[in-house]
Amino acid sequence: MIHNIVRGDTLSELALRYGTSVHRLMSLNPEIKDADLIYAGDTLNISGGAPRGHGGANGTSGTRGVSSDTRVDSGTGNAAAIAKRFIGRDASELKRSGELPMNPNVPSTVCCANFVTACLQKAGAIDWHTDSVTVLRDRLQAEGWQRVDFRHAKPGDVVIMKNANQSHTVLFAGLDASGRPQFIGSNNRNADGTQEVSWGGASGNWYILSRPG
Repeated sequence: MIHNIVRGDTLSELALRYGTSVHRLMSLNPEIKDADLIYAGDTLNISGGAPRGHGGANGTSGTRGVSSDTRVDSGTGNAAAIAKRFIGRDASELKRSGELPMNPNVPSTVCCANFVTACLQKAGAIDWHTDSVTVLRDRLQAEGWQRVDFRHAKPGDVVIMKNANQSHTVLFAGLDASGRPQFIGSNNRNADGTQEVSWGGASGNWYILSRPG
């Protein structure tokens, strides 16, 4: 059994809820080093049947209980944490599900900005929508989002990839245990060329736009 951690969760409360112990939860989730520190957007292995998901522990600052991220405005999590909930979902299905404010008319082969914008909207980071990587970049910069090195980026910041014949966008999702940047987005992974929400998606010439404030 897997529990999706949300703001307000604590390990002790979850142990009571699922009829187990904090020690047992920590043994099933060895990435947790401090029983008083878990992160919204992570997944918690309750039964031992599946691994703990990639987390923001290396990319966000934490407090006791669930991390309080300065990028959270609406209480739903930062954009990367929201995106993480949909990993493995096809864009063709997700854009029509109503779970995110995506444009259902965008072709499923070019849905990256549609997905990233919807996650930003859901997080309260922006109050508009676009299906264009170029428009997304230009509007964010007009609102004060600035380029930063990935070592100074925050989960939920926007990654823009511009190569000779291709543009793409994903979300910065923190650093892994080796200090390497992690990304989440709607990527062209399916055999028919359509997109699926997955880890990765940044290659070639990419840079990060970080929200002001």
